[in-house]
Amino acid sequence: MADIKQIQNGEPLSFGQQLALTAKLSVPAIVAQLSSILMQYIDASMVGQLGADDSAAIGLVSTSLWLFWGICSAMTMGFSVQVAHRVGAKDYVGARNVLRQAITSSLVFSVVVALIGIAIAYPLPHWLGGSDAICSKATAYFMIFVGALPFLTMNYLGGGMLRCVGDMKTPGLLYALMALLDVVFNFVLIFPTHHYQLGSFEIVIPGADLGVIGAALGTVLAEVLTAGIMNWFLMVREPDLRLVGEHGSYRPNKNILTKALKISAPMTVEHAVICGAQIAVTVIVAPLGVVAIAANAFAVTAESLCYMPGYGIADAATTLVGQSHGAGRHDLVRRFGYITVGLGMLVMTVMGVIMWIAAPLMMELMTPVDSIRELGTKILRIEAWAEPMFAAAIVGYGVFVGVGDTMLPACMNFGSIWLVRVPLAALLAPSFGLTGVWIAMCVELCFRGLIFLVRLFSGKWNKLKKNDLIKDEAIVDGSGQNLY
Repeated sequence: MADIKQIQNGEPLSFGQQLALTAKLSVPAIVAQLSSILMQYIDASMVGQLGADDSAAIGLVSTSLWLFWGICSAMTMGFSVQVAHRVGAKDYVGARNVLRQAITSSLVFSVVVALIGIAIAYPLPHWLGGSDAICSKATAYFMIFVGALPFLTMNYLGGGMLRCVGDMKTPGLLYALMALLDVVFNFVLIFPTHHYQLGSFEIVIPGADLGVIGAALGTVLAEVLTAGIMNWFLMVREPDLRLVGEHGSYRPNKNILTKALKISAPMTVEHAVICGAQIAVTVIVAPLGVVAIAANAFAVTAESLCYMPGYGIADAATTLVGQSHGAGRHDLVRRFGYITVGLGMLVMTVMGVIMWIAAPLMMELMTPVDSIRELGTKILRIEAWAEPMFAAAIVGYGVFVGVGDTMLPACMNFGSIWLVRVPLAALLAPSFGLTGVWIAMCVELCFRGLIFLVRLFSGKWNKLKKNDLIKDEAIVDGSGQNLY
């Protein structure tokens, strides 16, 4: 049976074993991503029962939340990639030292980002063009989430580190648990007390009746508990990275931070400008009315059921390509790149077909409002045609991150969304409304997938020198002792 240790040990891997290893890592990662999107479905469907205004309040600030979450997530990737390279090179001492630096840096960075988010929480919904009826709820929802960013960032860090050493099962199971906790917490916090009559027995389930605020608190509580368990597994149970009983400095190290910045900075900037473009699209949608805002938000959530498997395969691609690169096995780097991108396109093509067929049901699960359901179904069916090429962009990006090649892919994402999607959406929205915005999105995603495929098959991303991201000078702990 194929095992990721074969990469580190320099053992040969047949094409069948490469496929098996890709599937072995991809399936748990896909489950983890689906669990994540299930949480969004839960939030959307529960809040959808409260009416169009509450749904629009969440939809108004959702893209801004993605900006803050994504910046923190991208920052942790600069450390996770280094760990994948070191584990691939069987440098476990160096990998643990990177983890220590990652913990310190992630906490400091996320606190700063959280404070910035809290500072702009009140004016943000007004900047985005929200009406007075929804701005106060949107502010409260946004503030709760950004205030919890340090905990969410540790969740990203823990899951990313476990995946980079090849442990896909633990994050997958914990994210499934997080989805279950989200259901329980949201049910109790969003709605009022429920009374159920079973024969002569009455069952009372207490409820806080907090509405939008309850949706935010429920999800944050689920994330915080999962982050604690995830990091316990990482630091206590994971044999290659556990820190219990290990000695080493948590003080920032210039060498590691410089490399993390080299990897993360393009990803962070790219995510910021992409989310900026999504926020710009939100501004284009806002004048179209509450129904359009709510339909847009629900459709974005519904579509993520299709593309989240692509992100799961991208996680597997980063691990396989990163460890192969760290082991100096550039033949495997190229083959895993092709295999993972092909698998992603296949899976997301199937998911696109399912979304086109099931679009009415997906929207019905989220809202009882007929006008929102009808518009959401229409735009989902437009987007279904873009899923295969969207997969090429998603998984291709994960492949390039695995070798530390982030600058050019970041520019490709930036150029595609700002030069194609935003201008086209602004052009089509006045005549075609929300439908025109989603036509622009479909066209842009197909274009983005095409340029990522061109980059993948060019092979230039696989020209980095062996271990060029981990060799440099030895890393020294606080006592002056070489760590590797």
